[in-house]
Amino acid sequence: MSLTNEQKLLVEKLNKEFDVLGLKKFESHIKIEKPRPINQPSDLVQYIEHTILKPEATPEQVIKLCDEAKQYKFKAVCINPVYTFEAKKQLKGTDVLIVTVIGFPLGSNLTKTKEEEAKDVIKAGANEVDMVMAVGLLKGKQYKLVYDDIRAVVKAAGSAPVKVIIENCLLEDSEKIVACLLAMRAGASYVKTSTGFSKSGATVEDIALMRATVGDALGVKAAGGIRDYQTAKAMIEAGANRIGCSASVEIIKDKSVF
Repeated sequence: MSLTNEQKLLVEKLNKEFDVLGLKKFESHIKIEKPRPINQPSDLVQYIEHTILKPEATPEQVIKLCDEAKQYKFKAVCINPVYTFEAKKQLKGTDVLIVTVIGFPLGSNLTKTKEEEAKDVIKAGANEVDMVMAVGLLKGKQYKLVYDDIRAVVKAAGSAPVKVIIENCLLEDSEKIVACLLAMRAGASYVKTSTGFSKSGATVEDIALMRATVGDALGVKAAGGIRDYQTAKAMIEAGANRIGCSASVEIIKDKSVF
């Protein structure tokens, strides 16, 4: 998918507006690997962030999540901050990454809170952070505040990649483009579709739009409502580099494709 002429004009207009606002451009400090072909469910393990973010998740469930991530060699686990220490303990000596969410799930925290939270979870063992964008500020066209919020977290995270959750289900397509451009300009490493706690999750159409907007500069993470192999495969083919899901084991064992 490529942007329409109208969307290309919007990108050009926005970049000029951002320049006037003094929003400097910062490049992501990580190289985004291009997805490889998916021919069978087990090919997805390299993209999956095995996830448990429910507020009622217990320590035992997080330990099970980590055990499954080790067993199936998932790319990462994605957990709430309170379990970062436990995940570090459980995943010691493995290649499984620890992803922790901040400003979750509303994104309405003070920037300073998000900044300190990012520092704390990285100190506790997180390798990457998924921050929720200030959605209301974006819808109110407070672009500098949104940019400053993202930029502060990126700086606080240091060498750890930052994914910006833009909560697509609350945005118009034009607003999704704005969010992607702000995340890219602020130096984030990924844009992410959803928290999984709002009206709906990832769609193939949104992934394609996000990829068309950021090009090869950023990664794209699909999350929310991905529960089977065909859906996960479609997300990768549309341009996703990561898949966040709780049904990870069921997805890679999906026998409906054979």
